[in-house]
Amino acid sequence: MFAEAWKNYRNILCVRPDNMGDVLMSQPAMRALKESVPGRKITLLTSTVGACIAPFIPEVDETIPFDVPWVKTTETNGAQRLLALAGKLQALQFDAAVIFTVYSQNPLPAGMLCYLAGIKTVLGYCRENPYQLINQWVPDREPLDYVVHEVERQLRLVEMVGAKTSDTRLLLKIPEETRKEAAEKVSNILNAVGIRAGMRWLVLHAGVSEEKRLYPANDYVTACQSLIRQGYKILLTGSGSERGYVDQIARQLGPTVVNLAGELSIAELIVLIEAASVLVSNNTGPVHIAAAVGTPVVVLYAMTNPQHTPWQVPSKVLYFEVPPELRTKNRLLQSFPGVSTPRASPEAIVAGVGELVSPQRRKYRSIIPGLTRNPVQTFSSLPDVAVAACFTPHNEVSLCSPDRYSEDI
Repeated sequence: MFAEAWKNYRNILCVRPDNMGDVLMSQPAMRALKESVPGRKITLLTSTVGACIAPFIPEVDETIPFDVPWVKTTETNGAQRLLALAGKLQALQFDAAVIFTVYSQNPLPAGMLCYLAGIKTVLGYCRENPYQLINQWVPDREPLDYVVHEVERQLRLVEMVGAKTSDTRLLLKIPEETRKEAAEKVSNILNAVGIRAGMRWLVLHAGVSEEKRLYPANDYVTACQSLIRQGYKILLTGSGSERGYVDQIARQLGPTVVNLAGELSIAELIVLIEAASVLVSNNTGPVHIAAAVGTPVVVLYAMTNPQHTPWQVPSKVLYFEVPPELRTKNRLLQSFPGVSTPRASPEAIVAGVGELVSPQRRKYRSIIPGLTRNPVQTFSSLPDVAVAACFTPHNEVSLCSPDRYSEDI
């Protein structure tokens, strides 16, 4: 559609001012941009939280962290900083920009930022005609006509400018020295709590930054008690800000669990999840880390964005409703597409773990020294899903302080 001119564009700005999971789900599209023109440079403009995962995404050459006022920010002097950002972007002389958005987001503020930065070619979805703010406009048909997975959405966008890739996986790469240090710490943790080869253990990431995505702690406790009786050792993770919530779960379960909330860096969290036989989590960033390292996921999925299920990894998606008082005011997300099953419960969590944990994955994978990435199964792309139909997850059997890595997807 716009492909011919893009063959000459080598300095590309990708705008994804969201959280870690959003950045990760944009990785295959950035890979397509990177692969389609030799020598192309990708600069990622993202939030300070999204920037935490960027050092481990090999397609990203440079990162500009900035919390924009149209997503989440506590900045009170934002106008001056935003204008200064536009000046910085202008000085970098980008050939073109790509704006990655969820269908419930408005791309026009990012389009205005690119306009102020003097970026002449801007690609993005938009529901209404953005005119010169997004001059390579792709009309946004989601969710009114269909819903596709977030990864597929962004791949379709960059395909409009001739950017394609045969590798649509999420994939994290930890620098060698950082990986060595992270693997050593994780090894020491596992050894200290008595986890050895052949033992049953898993990671539970119960925290999340938005209350509406929070699965009840008591239900987690009930599920964990059952898993502990089955012989599982459970390691609890979370950001420093979630330590209080995770402590509630840990206190009820007693010394049978290990509480690592606030104790791990991003690299250490990646290595721990990669070594685990399964991750149990709310729908938040670590779910997409698990997808990137090939670890199966049982996800307790709040009925918010339906298109953010685990990508190309064995998974069990268990849905629960958002309390009415916490539901979004965004009408595009007020009605979750279709009837979503199975529903979340302690019994369903335990059953999901049982389905996903194979004898081969129960072994303490050889992370010491040097964790070898678990092979990721390739799945076909998710077809368009009519809004009236049931949205079925297509994969279903589908340098940052510890304070920041648990932001929402």
